[in-house]
Amino acid sequence: MKYNSLKTCVLIASVLFMASCKKDNDNPTHSETITIENVLDSKPLVESGTFKGSGTPPVIFPGQSVSFSFSAAKNQRLTFATMYGWSNDLFFAPENPGIKLYNDDGSPITGDVSAQIKLWDNGTRVNQVPGSAVVHPGTAEATPKNIKEVNGMDDYGNTYLAASKLMQASLAYNGNSTFTITITNISGGTANQTPFSPGVWAISYMAGGNLLLPEPVYSVGKLSANGLTNIAEMGDNSVLSTYLTGKTGIFTPLSPVLVVVYNGHENPFFKAGENDRGEGLKDLAQKGNADMLAAALKAKPGVKAVYVLKEGKSTVLLPRVDGAAGGMVSQMLSVMKGDRIAIATMYGFSNDWFFATSGNDLDATQKGDVSSSVGLYDDGTAVNQFPGAGITQFNLAGTPLNESTPIQMVPNPNAFTTLPAINNIIKVSIQ
Repeated sequence: MKYNSLKTCVLIASVLFMASCKKDNDNPTHSETITIENVLDSKPLVESGTFKGSGTPPVIFPGQSVSFSFSAAKNQRLTFATMYGWSNDLFFAPENPGIKLYNDDGSPITGDVSAQIKLWDNGTRVNQVPGSAVVHPGTAEATPKNIKEVNGMDDYGNTYLAASKLMQASLAYNGNSTFTITITNISGGTANQTPFSPGVWAISYMAGGNLLLPEPVYSVGKLSANGLTNIAEMGDNSVLSTYLTGKTGIFTPLSPVLVVVYNGHENPFFKAGENDRGEGLKDLAQKGNADMLAAALKAKPGVKAVYVLKEGKSTVLLPRVDGAAGGMVSQMLSVMKGDRIAIATMYGFSNDWFFATSGNDLDATQKGDVSSSVGLYDDGTAVNQFPGAGITQFNLAGTPLNESTPIQMVPNPNAFTTLPAINNIIKVSIQ
């Protein structure tokens, strides 16, 4: 009897073992490699634009003013250019890299900033005595000269008041990193009375503590370029505006990338329409730090593997710059049928935006480009500002301003700018 019982137990165990083996063979573990790339064709200017007078012709006469608004982060500068109309080729512009907008403590600068404006000689025309009798375009220089400051007197002995005696520039702070500058022509009744032409303006991105394009309009000691001569000689801002527009757009790194392999039906760390769960997504979305969220996920049921992928040299994934490839990270994963893959990475130059798969994320066994499964989300934990030009953006030396709203997709266009298509910013592939 005991023998028969033992035999029965052995038989049952054998059947269970065979069934287990059959199950494992039906769903074997295999390796996949996930690759995330920053494929953004980046631009160095965060904003640029034009300004002009309100009349016909659209010049700014003595006593008239013109205003325009822009966003800026700490250490970013505003530059612009407009023609000294009653000259052959002189122009007004701030001294490079431009008008300082914040004090060292991060407080916005307001009021009169005229002292930062200078008068410059474009070096392409022989200067006549300035005034309404100047003939345009005038005599060309035998050999074009480098741009230089006109400090009281030009190379031909003509005299000029300081730029701040002819042009008044005043800053107003509108809040949330937005400024308005008003340029007023105060040259009336002076020895250098002149209209100002339509002009251009620009703000450069900051990256790694440096302005990406610190001299977008002119460079002292170099020849005029990119359409500045059209402004300096004719007051025509169209050519330089086209050049600056081509340099204006999006620049952002992507933070170290969180990759999660799990078995389940929903993303394990967020859901659109819900508030941040307080598990570390806030740190990823605001600061690009995925470590806290990674630690929380490792303890969750159904989560099989968690990785934080850092680019070898800079840790972040930089965008493409001047045609050079952007940052890329890869990770080999051990997966089986039914597994899902979720990723998340910060839109680096934002307050709390992050790219992520969502819903039921990626099928771990699929192959090829899966970028279409990635969305851009607002974590709802920090007040938004112009991406790449916000005083409270963590990666631009700021401290985020807290808010608490549900996670939602970032609209495009949004309140600040129009972004490229997501697959033109981030590429995710599985091989």
